[in-house]
Amino acid sequence: MKILILCTGNSARSQMAQGFLKSFDKRLKVFSAGTDPTARVNPMAVDVMKRAGIDISGHLPVNVDKYLDEEWDYVITVCDNANETCPVFPGKVRHRLHIGFDDPAGFKGSYVEVLNEFYRVRNEIRDEFFKLYETQLKNKL
Repeated sequence: MKILILCTGNSARSQMAQGFLKSFDKRLKVFSAGTDPTARVNPMAVDVMKRAGIDISGHLPVNVDKYLDEEWDYVITVCDNANETCPVFPGKVRHRLHIGFDDPAGFKGSYVEVLNEFYRVRNEIRDEFFKLYETQLKNKL
């Protein structure tokens, strides 16, 4: 099963979702991309995922254009902030889903407050994507 997770910057939420889905089942082929990818994965996303036992330090933000000509079982958008525009994927897709999360990279506050926001969003992503895996993906593998 081939899954693409989309966001704007491809620096935090989509990278965390990709990491979690891969950790749930190694048979899943999971990729992530953004419409306006940043230069690198957000270091706080790398840190909070590492603390969850998942290494995304080798991930790189990728432009969605790379994947437009491929076929996908699922394309899932994860941005949910009023200041963002979630990408639209025009390619060949069996299932399109939106599972939105706040952008922890856009949160303002002290280092500890921002880190806590990353933990909160990471945990929401873990829980929602595990539910998706259990209810829709696992039985189709």
